[in-house]
Amino acid sequence: MSKYLFTSESVTKGHPDKICDQISDGILDELLRQDPMSRVACETTCTTGQVMIMGEITTKAQVDIPEIARKIICEIGYDDGKKGFDGNTCAVLTALDKQSPDIAMGVDKSYELKNSEEDEYNLNGAGDQGMMFGYACNETKELMPLPISLAHKLAVKLTEVRESGELDYLYADGKTQVTVEYEDGVPKKVTTVVVSSQHSADVSLEQLRSDIIEKVIKATVPAEFMDENTEFFVNPTGRFVVGGPQGDSGLTGRKIIVDTYGGYARHGGGAFSGKDPTKVDRSAAYAARWVAKNLVAAGVADKCEIELAYAIGVAKPVSITVDTHSTGKISDEKISEIVDKVFDLRPSAIIDKLNLRRPIYKAVAAYGHMGREDLNVPWEELNMVDEIKKYL
Repeated sequence: MSKYLFTSESVTKGHPDKICDQISDGILDELLRQDPMSRVACETTCTTGQVMIMGEITTKAQVDIPEIARKIICEIGYDDGKKGFDGNTCAVLTALDKQSPDIAMGVDKSYELKNSEEDEYNLNGAGDQGMMFGYACNETKELMPLPISLAHKLAVKLTEVRESGELDYLYADGKTQVTVEYEDGVPKKVTTVVVSSQHSADVSLEQLRSDIIEKVIKATVPAEFMDENTEFFVNPTGRFVVGGPQGDSGLTGRKIIVDTYGGYARHGGGAFSGKDPTKVDRSAAYAARWVAKNLVAAGVADKCEIELAYAIGVAKPVSITVDTHSTGKISDEKISEIVDKVFDLRPSAIIDKLNLRRPIYKAVAAYGHMGREDLNVPWEELNMVDEIKKYL
């Protein structure tokens, strides 16, 4: 048998980069709530005592951006100076402009429409060039790779025991990591779990480690995946009192592997948070996940990776590539033909089919954008399985 290890990490919503993602997407949500046609490219950065929000926004909406940022920071758990960061008192700076007219002209009217190819989905061109990847596999119920699935669940549990008061000495910043051993491509066991959590200064390391092992790790990772050889590393440096933006600066879009598949699949490099759905970095990545998940659910393959590529201002993808990693029940070429028949992957079609011009983004800005069946996001729906099966 071929054995190998694979590791993925996640972070809690109090991680500095995730604070920034949530602020950017919280601003996007409020803009879309008031004006669904808002064009938004909003970046956030934070450090000790301050937040800066920058970018390009074109909208009819009227929003109080500093107030949105403060509310989100406090909701995350940074509402007291003793935690190193306080949304009530931190400085919030803004540096915002409108979308460049040179970019807007390609989004407003696609290359195809300019060349008299009139169609409702040729209205808008892609908001940028680039490639986006989507992935699905049959390792978990939500058709996600097991390492990132478990890492996210641990991060969620770490937040739950803090917010419920069960472990009231924990603060909002935290990270998780899971290593899974595979045999012939099938996950067999968890070999290592790493959890690091910010905490108050008056808790002992022994208590923290014992509590997190019992109430977070063992309460989350299925017992059948662990044995006496599974290693636990809890706050391995021994102390994590200084955390959040006081311990490390944060930036929107710096956790793109956490946001997707934990490194298990390829990534085109484009971040999601703070971008409206005309930006294919976001909408096409969601569409690629939707395609891959429906293909795997339809039994076409055990693993499926989709690459989409776009030219700025052009509606139709310049390429669509399917890779089933030799697990396809039919050839990748035939699967590509099915994708072309079943899915319209022009930006306007994606926005319409997935109903993306609405405030759904802040919720996915922490604990992953993919596999979020808990949020009923449209790119996780298995609504194209029957259509795919017609071509098998």
